[in-house]
Amino acid sequence: MIKALLLIFEPVSGWNGVVERNRGTAFIFVLYVLPMLALCTAAQLAGLLHFGHTSDYSGTVVPVARNLLRYYGAGEFVLSLATLLLATYVLKSFGETFHSRHTFNQCFSVVAHSLSPVFLVRLLDAFPWMNPWASLGIGIVLAWSVLYQGIPRVLEPDPPHAFGLYLSSALALGVLVGLSRFLSLLILWGKIKYLR
Repeated sequence: MIKALLLIFEPVSGWNGVVERNRGTAFIFVLYVLPMLALCTAAQLAGLLHFGHTSDYSGTVVPVARNLLRYYGAGEFVLSLATLLLATYVLKSFGETFHSRHTFNQCFSVVAHSLSPVFLVRLLDAFPWMNPWASLGIGIVLAWSVLYQGIPRVLEPDPPHAFGLYLSSALALGVLVGLSRFLSLLILWGKIKYLR
């Protein structure tokens, strides 16, 4: 989580550290993504259990059943991982359309580090006064700023193609994160039924 904050507030030194270390996909996934997702999801679930959540758009705060919390936490965790993997494949395929050959490891590193602000901002969703769409918007804007610094440093595309690769990747990242958030909120609001 410290690296995620460093990428938000000191992106140049944060990305330089990522490039220098050149960690593998398994290392980033096991020691960076999974702990951050687990801690942020656990904190969010604890807040929802303690405070409750705002139901739909009515504005009333309602308590959350433990079974629903388990289902919501598992759903959000799986949707986050699916978003991470889909965004990695999308970035890799976009890079190929710009005549660049990037490894899966490079694309995964960029996406995993760029999505870290989205995961961190979800901590605000533990409080019922926080609109989940507002936290999503904040997370996406921060993710776009981190992605903007990461693509040229890690992927090193040709200069004429760098901005096009950023724009297409940022748009795809925003759509995937928004869809993931929409599905997880449907679970929380009880619109997607779970097995009891």
